[in-house]
Amino acid sequence: MPELPEVETVRRGLQPVLEGRRIVEVDQRRPDLRIPFPIGFRRFVEGRRVTALRRRAKYLLLDLDDGRVLICHLGMSGRMIVEPRGSNQPRDRHDHVVFTTETGDRVVFNDHRRFGLMTLTTAAGEATHALLAGLAPDPLEPSFDAAHLSARLAAKRTPIKAALLDQGVVGGVGNIYASEALHRAGISPRRLAASVAGRRAERLVPALRDVLTEAIAAGGSSLRDHRQASGELGYFQHSFRVYDREGAPCPTAGCGGAIARLVQANRSTFYCGTCQR
Repeated sequence: MPELPEVETVRRGLQPVLEGRRIVEVDQRRPDLRIPFPIGFRRFVEGRRVTALRRRAKYLLLDLDDGRVLICHLGMSGRMIVEPRGSNQPRDRHDHVVFTTETGDRVVFNDHRRFGLMTLTTAAGEATHALLAGLAPDPLEPSFDAAHLSARLAAKRTPIKAALLDQGVVGGVGNIYASEALHRAGISPRRLAASVAGRRAERLVPALRDVLTEAIAAGGSSLRDHRQASGELGYFQHSFRVYDREGAPCPTAGCGGAIARLVQANRSTFYCGTCQR
């Protein structure tokens, strides 16, 4: 599933095409994805200008000029690809929504597994919307610091890796970047989350922030489905320290250990048992 860096990469790629532009046509090619499209979806979006394109955790939010907000989640395999004006790209059967702007550019939402979604809310209703209300701040927000993370972890009786995947604890982080950040911080994924509060959180917060920032700069990680809005792959997978590197030497200088894999909550976790405590 696309995590914060992949969604932020897509947002940045779509921003010059959508922000400030009027959507003149919406080609909605099926009635539902993971959830049904709202009744009147096409009518509500067509003719509206996108005033801002934002991200909350793993969600893309398009602010429309009538006060509505278009919520988009890429799911497991969703892509939003820009087709420039004049493109004759044939439609794929998994192209489920096509937005055409006043300049003739098209933004295509393609999702062959259909685990993504698009729905609408209002600016006034965004804070209490069922998809958004429980989201914690993400590590790139100013409010996310060691004190904030410590408070979120203090009562958690789960392993820290599982806690980092809880979107009510840390917004936007998923399996890849949790493993990578824990390795950088020298924290075992098995460690009880509550025990990370305090001085370990002071190591983990910058590790989370750094790995996410570096991944965004590399266009995200393309393991299977992720593409940037241009259609290009992301490249951060070439910089993984532990993720999907079982048996490889630990890259921590002087460690001498090897990367191991364990399963936590049905997800693969990659870590070094020598330098992560």
